[in-house]
Amino acid sequence: MNINVIIGIIMILSFLGMVWYCVKGLNLMVGFAVMATFWTVLALVGNAFSPNSAMEGKSFIDVLTYVYADGPAGYAKSILVNVFFGAFFGRVLVDTGIAATLIRKVVELGGDKPRITMGLLCVVTAIIFMSMTGIGPVISIAVIVLPIMLSLGIPAPVALFSFMGSIMAGIFGNIVNFKQYQTIYAGFNPAAEAYTYNDYFKIGVICMVVALVVVLIVSNFFMNKKKSYAWAATPNSASDNAPAISWISVILPVIGVVAFKIPIILGFCLSGIFALITTGKMKGSYSEICRLFAKLFTDGSIDVAPMVGFLLTLSMFNNAATYAAPYFTAILGGFVPQTALLLVITFAVLTPLGFFRGPMNLVGSGTAILAVVVAAIPSAPVAFLFPLFAITTIAPQHLDITQSWVAWGFGYTKVSTKDYMKMSIPTGWIIGVICCIAVFVLYGGLM
Repeated sequence: MNINVIIGIIMILSFLGMVWYCVKGLNLMVGFAVMATFWTVLALVGNAFSPNSAMEGKSFIDVLTYVYADGPAGYAKSILVNVFFGAFFGRVLVDTGIAATLIRKVVELGGDKPRITMGLLCVVTAIIFMSMTGIGPVISIAVIVLPIMLSLGIPAPVALFSFMGSIMAGIFGNIVNFKQYQTIYAGFNPAAEAYTYNDYFKIGVICMVVALVVVLIVSNFFMNKKKSYAWAATPNSASDNAPAISWISVILPVIGVVAFKIPIILGFCLSGIFALITTGKMKGSYSEICRLFAKLFTDGSIDVAPMVGFLLTLSMFNNAATYAAPYFTAILGGFVPQTALLLVITFAVLTPLGFFRGPMNLVGSGTAILAVVVAAIPSAPVAFLFPLFAITTIAPQHLDITQSWVAWGFGYTKVSTKDYMKMSIPTGWIIGVICCIAVFVLYGGLM
């Protein structure tokens, strides 16, 4: 048997082992570091017997440098900075009370009508998470939203699902997440570096709306229609509420990037300053203001610290996947669809494999599949292929029980994973199918 096929089989088996590892909920940062090392060693062994095209002209040290140094360094330059500033902005929205105020106003608008209030809360949550990121802001919003839903008589599984689903919808338009997926994609196709958030924005918003509608339909379907609802509002003093002018801060970063094409980091900074000024938080001496900014940035960094560690080891895995790609291609390359229609059908059908950090999830074990697809159809336009991978990543991952804030939600609401997954897996699949069809309609002609 050909050495490339043997190594390919071993890599596929290890790939399946990684999926199992993710399903078990074990530490992903350590897991991806181990996988990066295992695949690098296998590729080096394979190259000793039969030249690996990805290693051509590279020494042993060059290979190690590419995996363990260039990978994390590339992430630090193009994504980690965005993550930190996004987390800073998220902390501003939480600490100024803007996010909480928006939620309270929505509850006042919905009154004691649980379905309407749930819908309004989900819409606002989705809009908020177009800019916010990190488990800290999620929990800060969750401890406001979830008790309100539960006090309205909404069943705990539905409350948890609808809240997490609305976050997932918002992530479709989230700038930081876009940069994260773009960086992963660019590791296998440099053309992705020219693909901007503005290019993605249209399909991102369409998917956001589709996701929100599907989540609300499923949530309403699972609500107990015979249950009586009652809720007594807790009065809030006017001082608890952020001024109305500050509310626009939630979408200012998106407006800045889409309408004025300003750099996203500048957008986060300007939006954060606007929020602090309009809520009266940016006051005191120069030293006090400096301490405020330092605290907000520090707290934001703490919120995303686990994510950063995971992303750094994921970047090693991504670069190791570059060397593993020829072996995967030797086995799987002939099975990759070559037309837009077949690609869309394949991604739509396989969307559930994005759950549990599976092979259709870019922030999981899916980078190896990305490497194979790009190698098999190098002419595939980024504008067509990128949204497909984004869909099979975002829809399953942010409804998934392996997502950190979803796991936190189980402990907070005492909801069983079984009750939650009855809603989450079918919903993620439906969203994936509809959004993949949208990609075909908009960009299928580019193939």
